[in-house]
Amino acid sequence: MKIEQIYTGCLAQGAYYITSNGEAAIIDPLREVQPYINRLERDGVKLKYIFETHFHADFVSGHLDLSKKTEAPIVFGPTADPEFKTIIATDGQEFKIGNITLKALHTPGHTMESTCYLLLDENRKEHALFSGDTLFVGDVGRPDLAQKAAHMTQEELAATLFHSLRNKIMPLPDDVILYPAHGAGSSCGKNIGKETVSTIGEQKESNYALRANMTEAEFVKELIDGLLPPPDYFKMNVAMNKEGYENFETILNHGMIPIPVNDLEAVAEKTNAVILDTRKNSKFAKGFIPQSINIGIDGDFAPWVGTLIADVKQPIILVTEKGKEEESVTRLSRVGFDNVIGHLKGGFKAWKKADRTIDTIDRISARKFTKELKITKNKVIDVRKEDEFCKGHVQGAHSKPLAYINDWINDINPKEEFYIHCTSGYRSMIAASILQARGFSNFKEVEGGFKAIEKTSVPKTDFECEEKPQNK
Repeated sequence: MKIEQIYTGCLAQGAYYITSNGEAAIIDPLREVQPYINRLERDGVKLKYIFETHFHADFVSGHLDLSKKTEAPIVFGPTADPEFKTIIATDGQEFKIGNITLKALHTPGHTMESTCYLLLDENRKEHALFSGDTLFVGDVGRPDLAQKAAHMTQEELAATLFHSLRNKIMPLPDDVILYPAHGAGSSCGKNIGKETVSTIGEQKESNYALRANMTEAEFVKELIDGLLPPPDYFKMNVAMNKEGYENFETILNHGMIPIPVNDLEAVAEKTNAVILDTRKNSKFAKGFIPQSINIGIDGDFAPWVGTLIADVKQPIILVTEKGKEEESVTRLSRVGFDNVIGHLKGGFKAWKKADRTIDTIDRISARKFTKELKITKNKVIDVRKEDEFCKGHVQGAHSKPLAYINDWINDINPKEEFYIHCTSGYRSMIAASILQARGFSNFKEVEGGFKAIEKTSVPKTDFECEEKPQNK
């Protein structure tokens, strides 16, 4: 028996590849499935089952393409009703893979079809639990991603999850290894730990949601408290995972179509496409195509695209570093953004060489920010998350999280000058590109963000909030 966690950092997502005696199972596969097929061929094993823990909201799974290419059946848990052929497991149903067994444990609450898979080794010893979004390291799945589908409130889903945890998971032996679907950074949980593997025993000791003396009411209150609204693209990803989608190769072929410099503006105007520049923020600041948006591929690329562009059907034209076209299309497809209609042929260098109009961001160093702030007393906008802001910020700064820019941008006075920053420059450059695309030019973005500002003499708060920051 062999278990491999295939972890994708930009999604904070774990897929699982399991083999035993010539047979294999894959749990919660990513959208692009060729790497799995290559691995199966290299290991000389046959894929027997594709297991899905639930209808994912934060990414599009590769279950359909993988099943078509390997003829392995897809398994969902009880109450799932996908619009394609699957095995709908009953609670407690067992599936043999070589010498091992995967047992379906229906654990509704995150969603109503949520199901964990308990691995029994060749001696039928309870060895590992693939918990999906039911149980994470240090947290549990948020109960509000499928309210409409389940016809339940988040309070009702949370109460359901409380009983799933206590009736199905907490009775398991302490030495059972926990393999969750997500790690820190995922929006599927509120405060997921950094580790991506644990044990049931460790979680009973450290996870707030598994406290032995916790009441249902306490659980519901603690789970729901502080939950931010899920990104709009989540419900679209659920629909794609449930209803089906176009195969990945077709999506990739469309995205790999080169668009010549002379045709770019006409194509963008005709299709109403967003020009998405995936280069590093340091390069983008020095020159970019007017009206383009910068979301660097070197950061949490796909989740930020999903959060800020939101509509998975939005046409997109890519501007990338040379050789990064395929990676950009692939990572967009993971969150359902399949309408990439091509990429700028030759990238930004070709645009610049053709002597086309170029825009820039007024980016300044933290040292210059220190000098100017003392003189001007201008507004400072901090686009980090609320919890980051609360741990320490520039005195008098306004908390305006990037995730809500489409709300607070309307409150900005186009005649009032201001500074903008995040932690290191990644998110503030995204915000800067959006502001500039919307016609704002009265701001400066601070290079290096709060990490650089911390090293200066700019007055800063202690590590607590003086008052609760506002999203808008």
